[in-house]
Amino acid sequence: MQANSALEPHGGVETFNYRVVRQFSIMTVVWGIVGMLVGVIIAAQMAWPELNFGPYFHFGRLRPLHTNAVIFAFGGCALFATSYYVVQRTCGVRLISDKLAAFTFWGWQLVIVAAAITLPLGYTSGKEYAELEWPIDILITVVWLSYAYVFFGTIARRTQKHIYVANWFYGAFILAVALLHVVNSMAIPAGAWKSYSAYAGAVDAMVQWWYGHNAVGFFLTAAFLGMMYYFVPKQAGRPVYSYRLSVVHFWALVFTYMWAGPHHLHYTALPDWTQSVGMAFSIILLAPSWGGMINGIMTLSGAWHKLRTDPILKFMITALSFYGMSTFEGPMMSIKTVNALSHYTDWTIGHVHSGALGWVAMISIGSIYYLIPRLFGREKMYSTKLIDVHFMMATIGVVLYIAAMWMAGITQGQMWRQTNMDGTLTHAFIDSVKATYPYYYVRVLGGALYLGGMFLMAYNMARTIMQGKAFDAPVPAVSQHAHA
Repeated sequence: MQANSALEPHGGVETFNYRVVRQFSIMTVVWGIVGMLVGVIIAAQMAWPELNFGPYFHFGRLRPLHTNAVIFAFGGCALFATSYYVVQRTCGVRLISDKLAAFTFWGWQLVIVAAAITLPLGYTSGKEYAELEWPIDILITVVWLSYAYVFFGTIARRTQKHIYVANWFYGAFILAVALLHVVNSMAIPAGAWKSYSAYAGAVDAMVQWWYGHNAVGFFLTAAFLGMMYYFVPKQAGRPVYSYRLSVVHFWALVFTYMWAGPHHLHYTALPDWTQSVGMAFSIILLAPSWGGMINGIMTLSGAWHKLRTDPILKFMITALSFYGMSTFEGPMMSIKTVNALSHYTDWTIGHVHSGALGWVAMISIGSIYYLIPRLFGREKMYSTKLIDVHFMMATIGVVLYIAAMWMAGITQGQMWRQTNMDGTLTHAFIDSVKATYPYYYVRVLGGALYLGGMFLMAYNMARTIMQGKAFDAPVPAVSQHAHA
């Protein structure tokens, strides 16, 4: 299938397809607000239980809506937008199919809306990060296969012999998520909106956390590293610190991550050797993770002064710092003796959000701030000052959030394991609930600050779009000649 050329804007010169990038970029911000708003609501429900309204708007129904909205709606739209932009710019060609690219946009929005309707109604498979029922799972598969065709088809048409490392990370993410989704979502339908997993017992748990942790590994890590490897050098105006390290980082990460999932199932019915394999690979994972973080941060060598005046770069480098912190904390928590304290506590929630708000959201926000002016023919965003304020709100918000959850989690873990001389538990469970209440108020405050920053971003984006006009950059002439 040949690319659909857009010739009008530049007098017969082929342009890149920025339309789909614009669509996904705008929806990234919209779904970011929606997902984080639901997050603040359920955080408030934990602090003030009277805010739980049944049967559709209590914590149990809204929590999977929150996770799906921030991961697949906010994060997913950011990945579609940036991957479509990066693959065109680095390959020197337009997307292979405008129609399929448009289908991935509308299909993905349909998936998100279907999730927003079915999850509060209680239609769920009960699998973490894979709660959506079988009809939606089928739609996801169709959209994802279309995405894979557009992405890899564009690479196949490239005029540049070299495949830039960002595309390796995006490509691994697309292939791995396809495999994970299809295998874990295998189910036997028992009605239009009800199904039962094809697996049973401990096997079901193992398949689920092979999926669950690799959703973290490939959807929330490898893909956003693709984002980092393109947008950090571009915003810094510097080449990647070490291209060789980026290649080593890629292969070490994609090999190691696949095996780490069983660390979610320590002290369960899962075979002990499987738990140990998960722990061992999680610890090994520290090396490639930190290799990537160092590579990203050191890209600023010779340009550190830009951090004083460039809030977009602040977002990106702070994101890398949180990536380094989260990927140290994760392997540490996978060690069985540490996990004995942390498991089932709010420490895990703190860890997840240091990665989600600190790494994933901040690198996405920085990348979208980079994209929006370029997609609408502007030199920069409407207000650099507002980006600076957003950065401060986001940073303070995430620190309040994760610090509160670390303290709550360690408090819970310590109280649950304390025993009297006769071996009975020192504390009733309700005592640990009472002890963690103050931290839940802090979490609401941190989440509200982060959400407030997203509203600022939406305003800044809207003003930038109003001042600009949809712009599709021309494909460089050398690329067109090489392609011909």
